[in-house]
Amino acid sequence: MKSKDKFIQVSCDGGAATGKSTGAKMISKKYNLKFLSSGLLYRYASYLILKFKPKKELSFLKKRFVKLNYSRLNKINLHSPIISEHSAVIAKKRGIRKILKSYQIKFAEKNKNCCIEGRDISTKILPYSDVKFFFKCDLNIAARRRYKDFKRVNSKIKFNEVKKALRIRNILDIKRKNSPLLKHNDSVSIDTGKLNKKAMLNKMSKYIDKAIKLKYGN
Repeated sequence: MKSKDKFIQVSCDGGAATGKSTGAKMISKKYNLKFLSSGLLYRYASYLILKFKPKKELSFLKKRFVKLNYSRLNKINLHSPIISEHSAVIAKKRGIRKILKSYQIKFAEKNKNCCIEGRDISTKILPYSDVKFFFKCDLNIAARRRYKDFKRVNSKIKFNEVKKALRIRNILDIKRKNSPLLKHNDSVSIDTGKLNKKAMLNKMSKYIDKAIKLKYGN
């Protein structure tokens, strides 16, 4: 897709540590898509609230996200059990979701060629995305992945602690009233417990190539 008039938008949804970030990043690199993790936005919101303890959370976050440079989030350690648990709590709040939803939609409008991953991207943020993926995997596999990540910054972290936090997070995401974790009817399932990275990339690429061909021809 060399023409400036051509673009493809991909949405990736799934539970915690299901591999959606890995899949989304690989696809973004291969197809030169601007990548955004909505989970990182919620983690950043949690980080700000826990750090500054603002009396008026909504007005505080609104100001922060209006001028947010997404690239700087990778320089902050936002992956910890405390932030994970807190971000699941604030994700249920309608006002906070509205602020972050606005940021994500503006990101997609500015970057037409993009891939956004999260829990409600296909259903709420990019319902008309060209390709939709839904990631899933066994809880034990997801917990081992997250445990490995946390272990790098906290050597005392326990596997069962991580697994419990993941289970709770997924339940909260599925049962929350505002924008729950749902599989869009058009989404392609990606079971990362059964696919290695190469197989995952190949499967996703087939659907994206098909969408590009259908949209723009050869």
